[in-house]
Parts: sequence; structure tokens; C-alpha cells
Amino acid sequence: MPISIPHLAPVLMLVASNVFMTFAWYGHLKFGSKPLWLVVIVSWGIAFFEYCLAVPANRIGHQVYSAAELKTMQEVITLIVFAIFSVTFLGEKLTMNHAVGFALIVAGAWFVFRGPIPT
Repeated sequence: MPISIPHLAPVLMLVASNVFMTFAWYGHLKFGSKPLWLVVIVSWGIAFFEYCLAVPANRIGHQVYSAAELKTMQEVITLIVFAIFSVTFLGEKLTMNHAVGFALIVAGAWFVFRGPIPT
């Protein structure tokens, strides 16, 4: 089956939107001395670009994916982007507990994309 724009574009757009959102939500942690009101405004500005990607990604993706599949895709992408961000930008370590928790979420995603289980 060839990969179509409605199949691929949402994935790429959700990856990009998650990069913006991860910086909006967690990037300020490196700047703990900045006033909270300032980081809220900056974060809100960064989040605008996340919305500019996420909303069209879901609109395009809904042509071929269900809403549940899009949300599940979003969560798995969020975990991957966050894991990379927390290690590279924040300098935090991922533990085995993190890996197990993330793996359980990915297992849940497998069930969502697997389709209905016969009864």
C-alpha cells in the first residue's frame, strides 16, 4: 500500500508540533530564575506554533485515521519527543521505570491501531 499525504503528513506535523509544545511546557525549566509571568507569555507564544501544526495535522489525518488513532499517535510521539528533549536539553536521565512506563503506553497504542478484537 503506497503511503499517501493523509497518512504521512499528520505524523510529520505532529512530530514538529510536539517539539514546539515540549519547549513551551518544559523549556523554561532551564531558566528557573526568570519570572513566572514571563515564561508563561513566552511559552504561550511558542504554543501558538504548536497549534498551527497540530490542528491541521488532525484535520488532514482524520481523512484516514480515527480520532482515537490520532490521539494515540499524538501521545506516542509526545513520549518520544519528550524523552529526547529531557535527555538532550534538560540533561536528565531516563530510568528503567520510565522505559517500562513508556513501553506500556506503546503497548496500549498497539491495541488502538490493531483494530477490534473479535468477541
